Amino acid sequence: MTLSDRINADLIAAMKARDAARLEVLRMLKSAVKVGALDKGGAAGVLTDEEAAAVVRRQLKQRRDSVESFEKGGRPELAAKERAEAAMLEEYLPQTLTPDALAALIDEALRETGATAKAQFGAVMKALSPKIAGRADMKQVSAAVGQRLGS
Repeated sequence: MTLSDRINADLIAAMKARDAARLEVLRMLKSAVKVGALDKGGAAGVLTDEEAAAVVRRQLKQRRDSVESFEKGGRPELAAKERAEAAMLEEYLPQTLTPDALAALIDEALRETGATAKAQFGAVMKALSPKIAGRADMKQVSAAVGQRLGS
């Protein structure tokens, strides 16, 4: 079952269960995936699972940014709603890396590139990005790589 099929099946299940909050998120997600497919190949466009996961990651990033904005603006009720939506979106992404697994991948990328200074940060991130695609928060990854190269 593709990610798009899973989203559709979960959308139908949310309709049957009359789960309004989940239904809203899944409709938004289905729409975003459809727009991505249209951008890719016109009316007959279909996204691969990786491309659909990228759409989910973009939607998740929007939610996280919104949470931050709402908290700064003193709107905790809207921040809570966005957090709940983000939690639902995370269900459609691959399993996140544990801190130990992420550290091992960073060490491997440092060995591959031979990086020892902050000037080589870009090379390390370039080597690391395909290995962690969608399985870790890139802000945390870049901070960890920067810390390793800075010491």
